Amino acid sequence: MANTNTTTTARTGIVCLPSVNETAITSLLKTPLGAHQDLFQILDSCQFHINALIENDDNTECMALCGRLYAALEMLKFALKAPLPAHLIERLTVDVAEPDNYRGALSTDSETLREYCAALAMLLLQHQQSPEQSEQITGLLFELINLLVEDLKTPRFVRTDGGLTMTSGEAVPGIH
Repeated sequence: MANTNTTTTARTGIVCLPSVNETAITSLLKTPLGAHQDLFQILDSCQFHINALIENDDNTECMALCGRLYAALEMLKFALKAPLPAHLIERLTVDVAEPDNYRGALSTDSETLREYCAALAMLLLQHQQSPEQSEQITGLLFELINLLVEDLKTPRFVRTDGGLTMTSGEAVPGIH
């Protein structure tokens, strides 16, 4: 029995607090995805979901994370076709052109890479593969999403006296 001057309750029970990971996943799953997000926000969302997915063993949470990842990848399809807002052009612009040392291991365009990621996410959602295959597919999806994010966030414009040019030196006819 508890004293009237203490914070101890009269009824004892086992209190199970959610782990940090559970709380983070719940928060991630509750974060809204919407048309108001720009390209970088969608890319960040894809990265958050794949990072949580690759570290998760709970089948229900994996399916929820994978579904959200697929939804973010579908949003990315439209973001890739939309004109870049001024604040993203600024973030993708440098003052001095760097040598073009960045070459992804997969030489394909962003939309094709996005389609590959969406296909792998859909494959995971169908849940027809063995646990070992799911692990390999998730690992491949993780690598491809990180490659896509790195490619799309790499600066591609250079400020010149005549305006913006591509880092390769080409004139920018109309920004994206």
